[in-house]
Amino acid sequence: MKIKEITDQSRRDFWAIYECEDCGATERVRGYDDENFHRNIIPKMRCPVCEKTSAECGVDYRPLTTKYPEGYQI
Repeated sequence: MKIKEITDQSRRDFWAIYECEDCGATERVRGYDDENFHRNIIPKMRCPVCEKTSAECGVDYRPLTTKYPEGYQI
């Protein structure tokens, strides 16, 4: 899954539309805007339709940059 669009954000909490790189299915899921979430959690998310992760789709996942720098207090 990859982030297609961040729809709402309050501080580091956000809601986004995620898109499967394999089947194109979309899902609106809550997230957290930090390095760990973008580098480790999103690539391991399973598609609700085909149940594949980015790695299983053969995609080299490229994480987004965070809105605020790491360690920044909001």
